[in-house]
Amino acid sequence: MFRISLDALLILDAIDRLGSFAAAGNELYKVPSTISYTVSKLEQDLGVQVFERLGPKVAITKAGSELLKEGRHLLKAASDLEHRVRRVASGWETELTIGMDSVFSPTSLIHDVTEFCKVADLTRLKFSQETLSGTWEALLDRRVDLLVGAAGEGPSGGGYHSHLIGYMDFVFAVSPNHPLAGIASPLSKADLSQHLAITVSDSVRKMQPRTVGLLFGQNTLAVSNMRAKYEYQLAGMGFGFLPEAIARQAIASGLLVIKEVEEPRKPEPVYLAWRTEEVGAGLTWWIDKMKSPNLLERLWPSFN
Repeated sequence: MFRISLDALLILDAIDRLGSFAAAGNELYKVPSTISYTVSKLEQDLGVQVFERLGPKVAITKAGSELLKEGRHLLKAASDLEHRVRRVASGWETELTIGMDSVFSPTSLIHDVTEFCKVADLTRLKFSQETLSGTWEALLDRRVDLLVGAAGEGPSGGGYHSHLIGYMDFVFAVSPNHPLAGIASPLSKADLSQHLAITVSDSVRKMQPRTVGLLFGQNTLAVSNMRAKYEYQLAGMGFGFLPEAIARQAIASGLLVIKEVEEPRKPEPVYLAWRTEEVGAGLTWWIDKMKSPNLLERLWPSFN
């Protein structure tokens, strides 16, 4: 009975990602003859061609693509098992990924990362940034282990613990050169509908994307993060709500002006969150550390 080995799947994955046998060998620390033999043996045992040889480059076939699609699920399952075994043995995760909403800055946690590296037992640390509901999706999809600064309420259905760390206040701001800046009365829907709205796109892949404060049929420019939104509004390209903490300095220096609107945006809760499973020593350290009372103020980036 033929069985596909995890080692063969690792080699196929590396070749597909890197485009050649030689590059896969370099990444996996294997000599080219081992890479070539493993692929040839796999193709012989399966009776199908997995890669088309194009000189030094290779291209995966349809059969190879299907094999690798399912094989990557097996590789992930094996990796998850390895991590769980090591966690049981040492108490420390081999890798810990911290997710943040793109409105916040990972560099705000430099001091905490420095402290963690002094006590962590060979735990690799990664940061990942998503936007709006994309942060929660990343946690539930196991792409991140801890959310530090997840904006908005989490999805229904549970599967996670959350800890409120504060509320994000918003201001409606435009450049002093924008046409809306000259309107004295609170801005109505009719006023806003004539101009371009600058929005931040939700980074969700599977869940329903979230939109905030948009009018039906509104002309919009969607950007991928809050820094881009801030800079477009600073340039007078359009309007929108900005976190007060981010817009504060630009407002004080006259680069942005606050306008009253008939429908202001309510403060948004910001959370610390993690999955409801047994946690390792690294995650426990971060949860305890991030429950400090001034965390939200520390997370804000400087855009000026």
